Amino acid sequence: MITAETHYLRMAAAYSRGAHPDLAGLPDEEACALATERGERLYRFKRNAELPRVRAVLGILRGLGPASILDVGSGRGTFLWPLLDESHSFGIGPVPVTSLEGDPERHRQLLCGASEGDFTAMHGDARAMDFGNGSFEVVTILEVLEHMHDSERAAAECLRVASRFVVASCPSKPDDNPEHVRLFDGNKLEAMFLDLGARKARSSHVPGHVIVVAEAKA
Repeated sequence: MITAETHYLRMAAAYSRGAHPDLAGLPDEEACALATERGERLYRFKRNAELPRVRAVLGILRGLGPASILDVGSGRGTFLWPLLDESHSFGIGPVPVTSLEGDPERHRQLLCGASEGDFTAMHGDARAMDFGNGSFEVVTILEVLEHMHDSERAAAECLRVASRFVVASCPSKPDDNPEHVRLFDGNKLEAMFLDLGARKARSSHVPGHVIVVAEAKA
């Protein structure tokens, strides 16, 4: 059973109603239950804010207090759902969040989740974003760069469209995921952003992951 204690219920229900328009108007738990009966796998909405890397990123965002956020490579929403759940704590009122995803099927799922206006879902390539310079105060790119041979292009685009900061995270040690084609430690991730023109970059570590906060160009 999907409840507010076990899942990001509001987002799961928005997805359920977006994917199945005939569920519109039903209470959150009922919409989720019916969507599950129809074969929707809502496990990706399970609460995960206690994962060290998620908790650390949320803490960083609270400290930065952004007025707008772009989440690059949102995927299944590992970071997006807790970010939306706690965006009210980043500033005065909920912070507008835009999701950018390149995979068509995952973008379709994000569109369903965005159907009730909690965030905006965009389809696009992280290495060539269709946003103007400084369009968002903070850009997050979380567990994405390790998937790219040309990570520098995506990092450069994040710096371009951020007016204040980029928050990036990556696994910090080898694993058995065949989709991980780059390995970063804190020094490498800092150096990449500094080489691309970030004013400053500082790294921190949580178990198995490195997080870098890079200050965007003035």
